[in-house]
Amino acid sequence: MTFNEIALPTDSNDRIVWRFAQENLMILLIANRSMKEEDSLEQILREENTSTSLPVITISNVARLDEPVYRHHCVNRLIEVVLDIDDYRGSRRIFIP
Repeated sequence: MTFNEIALPTDSNDRIVWRFAQENLMILLIANRSMKEEDSLEQILREENTSTSLPVITISNVARLDEPVYRHHCVNRLIEVVLDIDDYRGSRRIFIP
């Protein structure tokens, strides 16, 4: 789903997005991002993640998604995580591939 589809402003900070995803049982799929801001996703995960929180799935190198092999590895790993999602609760962040 996109921000528009869920009526969440596209300029929402990471804390709002993460909380929305958790409340609605959604898994965030993101590109690798900065960890320096007060409301950075990494900071939020350190402060608010619990043993039942859904993980954030991070594509390690979005620029490589044009490469079929890399994209295939990402898709396979994403499927593995989603199929066993309860095993990943509380993991904070999972990098793929």
